[in-house]
Amino acid sequence: MVFAYAVLGLVILLLAGDSLVKGAVNLALRVGIPPLIVSLTIVAFGTSAPELLISIKAALDGVPGIAMGNVVGSNTANVLLVLGVPALIAVMHTSACDTKKNYFTMMAATGLFILLALRGRFDLISGVILLAVLAVILGDNIRDALSHRKEGAACTDDEEEPEGADPDMALWKVWLFLILGLIGLPLGADLLVDSATEIARMFHVPERVIGLTLVALGTSLPELATTVMATLRKQADVALGNVIGSNLFNLLAIIGVASLISPIPVDPAFLRFDLWVMLGASLFLVPFVLFKQDLTRIWGVVLSALYVAYIAVVLV
Repeated sequence: MVFAYAVLGLVILLLAGDSLVKGAVNLALRVGIPPLIVSLTIVAFGTSAPELLISIKAALDGVPGIAMGNVVGSNTANVLLVLGVPALIAVMHTSACDTKKNYFTMMAATGLFILLALRGRFDLISGVILLAVLAVILGDNIRDALSHRKEGAACTDDEEEPEGADPDMALWKVWLFLILGLIGLPLGADLLVDSATEIARMFHVPERVIGLTLVALGTSLPELATTVMATLRKQADVALGNVIGSNLFNLLAIIGVASLISPIPVDPAFLRFDLWVMLGASLFLVPFVLFKQDLTRIWGVVLSALYVAYIAVVLV
């Protein structure tokens, strides 16, 4: 039953996260917040809500390995699995994408995260630093986007609606989505973290391993689904941007907020192995971001195989 509860918790989390995004997006648009700002802030935070609630719950419950494993494992999975599997389906023409600035920002955030982890714990100081950096990056992205639109690269009248937007949605539905999301997220996090902790005890494996595998893989499913759809629609920029943006938020927002609520000690195993695997996975994006290589099926096989090998090493 514990596995069933874990799956149920994950499903509730994913559905509640989607519900919260829909409610928050439509409420923000109704009160006059521009779609551009909604996309860069509310959607970005909303899609990371499941990971955030899991990390907060894990930190409060005294199982920090799940909180850290969730972030580190998700970032590794985002590159190796979330890009690898879609590349097996169809070639991703990443050579046409210009994501250098966002990629360098993600790598800088990764370096900062590792440096703070070397202190042995993520505490109040770490949380303030991570969230301050996130605020600067968000401000810079919003400024760039507004400047881009002002120059005529995008028209306000023809502006793309953010994810989850529905101009015809009734107000009662907006509030219903918000309420379901706000109730479902902590409930799902409760179920998943408690079940994951029990699984770790049953099989005598560290919480870190459960966080890196079961929890991280589960919370990466929305990114995988989004990337597969973007690949089928030949939107390589969306697929690559989805991975880079998700990794950035995982590093800065999730651990940043969670460490403000409760200190998160860093298991030495993360410092010996997992953080460096996460860094290495991020460096695998260099050929596609800097050297204009397409993400072909061969690359898909390589990335997917590396992820399977990593999970095998973690589980052994």
